[in-house]
Amino acid sequence: MGSAIARNLLRAGHEVAVYNRTREKAEALRGDGASVAGSIAEACRGRDAVMTMLANDAALEEVTLGLGGVAASLEPGGVHIANGTISAALARRLTETSGERYISAPVFGRPEAAEAKKLVVVAAGPANVLDRCRPLFDAIGRATFVAGSEPWQANAVKLCGNFMIASLLETFGEAYATLRKCGVDPHLFLDTMNALFGSPVYANYGRIIADQEFDPAGFALTLGLKDVRLALELADERAAPMPLASLVRDRLLSALAQGQGELDWSSVARISAQSAGL
Repeated sequence: MGSAIARNLLRAGHEVAVYNRTREKAEALRGDGASVAGSIAEACRGRDAVMTMLANDAALEEVTLGLGGVAASLEPGGVHIANGTISAALARRLTETSGERYISAPVFGRPEAAEAKKLVVVAAGPANVLDRCRPLFDAIGRATFVAGSEPWQANAVKLCGNFMIASLLETFGEAYATLRKCGVDPHLFLDTMNALFGSPVYANYGRIIADQEFDPAGFALTLGLKDVRLALELADERAAPMPLASLVRDRLLSALAQGQGELDWSSVARISAQSAGL
């Protein structure tokens, strides 16, 4: 995801320095015109904005608040834009640390959408800072939605959105298992649902599950489970029951127990198939 975002920033004419804890991943972007930094501090030097795309809270906390991290290395007037899916609690902590120099801008879309500049960006933070960052959002996505003035509000949208997608995966798995036992081709059902819903998310995940193309993962099941857990944490914090999210969490946990952690999260559909004796 981060590599695709960096390439689209370069294509839009931005000057980009890249850093990755595994240097080889950063070096792959040198041919696209990026300069490769040897440290976080070097990547931040002379930059108006620093964008991070990391898998979880622990990684972002280390890179941002650790020794020589983003918070300590930002240029005066620079802004940290966090594009990954993190907890609302960590977003609030980063806001307390960096103030208006931090905004959340998580994105919806798989790696192929990132490459094609078709991400949906959900941003939140002070309006004047978001306005400054708008050219960066336009460079990496097809649409940007502003969730509010508090950065954590964007993370709330992202977590609830990923819960919606996880629920879709579960419903496809249950429907396909039933239809297979009825002798109906899942692809026929998918064509019918595409005509009904007209959603690229339904079309994409419906095809992946129908074809059982779970490896390599576009989004690993372990990450999906993490996101649903974070959604439930947010719901608990706000006293907002999410009973379906609890069910989906347990289904993903069952898939993890079956050794599917590194498969695509759509492989949760296998649990429904197994339950149906398929």
